[in-house]
Order: sequence, then structure tokens, then C-alpha cells
Amino acid sequence: MHRSLLSVAIALGLSVHAASAGESRVYFGTYTKEGGSRGIYTSLIDPGTGKLGEASLAAEVKSPSFLTIAPSGKTLYAVSEVGGAEGGRVTAFRILGSGLLEKINDQSSGGNGPCHVSLSADGRTLAVANYGGGSVTSYRIGDDGALSAPVTTIQHAGSSVNPQRQKAPHAHSINFSPDGRFAYAADLGTDRVYVYAVDPATSALKTAGETVIEPGSGPRHSAFRPDGRFAYVINELTLTMNAFRADPATGALALIQSLGTLPPGTEAVGSTAEVVAHPSGKFLYGSNRGHDSIVVYTIDEATGKLTYVENEPIRGKTPRNFVVSPDGKWLLAAGQASDTVTVFAIDAATGALEYAGSQVEVHSPVCIRFLPVP
Repeated sequence: MHRSLLSVAIALGLSVHAASAGESRVYFGTYTKEGGSRGIYTSLIDPGTGKLGEASLAAEVKSPSFLTIAPSGKTLYAVSEVGGAEGGRVTAFRILGSGLLEKINDQSSGGNGPCHVSLSADGRTLAVANYGGGSVTSYRIGDDGALSAPVTTIQHAGSSVNPQRQKAPHAHSINFSPDGRFAYAADLGTDRVYVYAVDPATSALKTAGETVIEPGSGPRHSAFRPDGRFAYVINELTLTMNAFRADPATGALALIQSLGTLPPGTEAVGSTAEVVAHPSGKFLYGSNRGHDSIVVYTIDEATGKLTYVENEPIRGKTPRNFVVSPDGKWLLAAGQASDTVTVFAIDAATGALEYAGSQVEVHSPVCIRFLPVP
């Protein structure tokens, strides 16, 4: 690390911990506040035991609620979930060998309250969903990892049946298909998943269609099975999971199943947050806030249909985003209201979760990301 950068890190109180052999690095996006989180945090995990080390500050930035990391493992991108006259921001960081983050540049998110950010598989197109503004924005990523000015900003329009939550559009996530040809924006306010074709040369988005979700559902996040044949959308307001067949030519989604995210017979209270497919393509997971659990399903290889397995308590409160380790052995769940990140072992045969005995403190954690190993 350059002497000047090291001096700045020490002055800001940022810890410097290099990974030792066999350890993997993770990053945590948070909501910041006085006396609480100060930005993006990082930790090391032992991939053999699942033991998570103490979290330390990697970069100071306001409410970096959601993160994404380039496939190269060299850069990290974070939204600042803020509003006001200037709208939100998205920031590019260089990942240093120590785990610290060095700012490259930042850009407007194109709307208020950006809450989600993702990268295409080639690492060249970045997309942001603005919950408060009800819009999505795309960017071109430079060779140095810098963000271009916004390439495309698309404003959603409309409303739905829930008078408290659906008076206006609220883009809650935007994710790319595994092949990077399409981007899918789940809009809680309009009960739609908007499909955008991605220009791989310019990172521009072009409307390619939309999928209407049952009124009042509030689609929040989506995930593809790794082979790209099936997509899954978790609905925040009705605590349901939708399974879709994806058309690789047009990007269209065809509904094949809808089922609950709570144990059968349980009253639907609270809300959902995240959906993640296992790297093997055999299992699917979703988070329930209020019930404070992760729901586990198996995925039928041929049909993409889901079969309920269990709900595992997160041993914390208000699970937001969670992540499955690249090797498929561990699931890390963020408890926003309990200031915890908890590690679970994944049963390779059933997908079921078992508490791994590791839990660390992170103030108001929202998002967790593993650092890719190039």
C-alpha cells in the first residue's frame, strides 16, 4: 500500500487486515448513522470451518446499502441509499490487497433512494435500481473500473392496489441474466418485472417487455438459476415466491409456479427481502423479515419447480440480503435489526441449513458479498 494511502487509512481508523492462505474475504453494505455504521465493512472467513472474523471498516461512505463486485475481484461498486434534491449516488472503489477500498469515482444514480446495484457477467455494464425515484440507470465500466456518466435512465410509471406501498413505481432491484443479454427490474410499486435488452457495446438498456405479477404482491428481488433457464422472483408484500421459465431469445418470463415463503399453515406476517439460487442450481433460498428466517426449496432440474424444505431461523432480526459462498458450502445472513451476520452450513444433498456457530457484529448490515478469486 502506498505510504500516503496507509496514513489516510490510519487517520480514518480503517483497519488493515490481509487475507492469509486459505481465507476468503467478504464485504458488508450497511445503513450508516451516528454511533453506528460508518460505511462498508470487511471480514475474513475460513472456508473450511465457516468461522467469520471480526468486521473492520473498509471505506467511509453514506448508507452503502447494496454492493456488487467485479468478476475480476479488482473493483467494488456501492449505492448510497439517500434522496433529496441531488438524488442518490453510486460509487466505484478499487479493492486493495489489504481489503481496504480506494475510491475511483462516483456518479448520480439517476433517482432518489437507490437500493440495488448489479453487474453483467462480463463486468462492463452496471445497473442501479432507484426505489424512491422508481427508475433504473445503466453505466459503462471503464478499463480502470471507473463509472461512466449514466448511459440510460428509464423512468417507470404506474401504480397498483396497495394504497400504502403502491401509489407510485418503486424499482427495488435490477439483475442481469447469466448471459448478460437482458436486465430484469422488479418494481414493487407497479407489480411488474420490466425486461430490458442490454447493448454489450454501449451498456444501453432498451425496453424488451414486462411481466405482470399478481396485484398487491410487491415484487422485490429476483434470481436466475445459474444455467439461465429459470428465474425466481420474491414478493415482499404477499410473502410469496414465483418461479418462471425464461425465454433465452426474447427475455420473456412465463409463470410456472407460485408458493409461500413461510412454513405451511403459518400466518403471512412481515415481509420478504432477498432470493438467492445455489451455485449448483439445486436449491433456492429466500429471506423473511418478521418471521426472521431463511426459506429453503429444492429446484427440479427439468421443470424449475420448487419444493419446500424448511425455514431456518437466522438467530437475529430482520434478515435482508444474504449470500451463498462460491463453493456452495456456506450461507451468510445479514440481520439488520440485530446488528449481526450469521453463518450457516448448507447440506449438499438437501440444501437444508445448520447454524455453523459463527456470528459477528456488523451495525445495520444490509448486503453481503464475497470477493471473487480471479
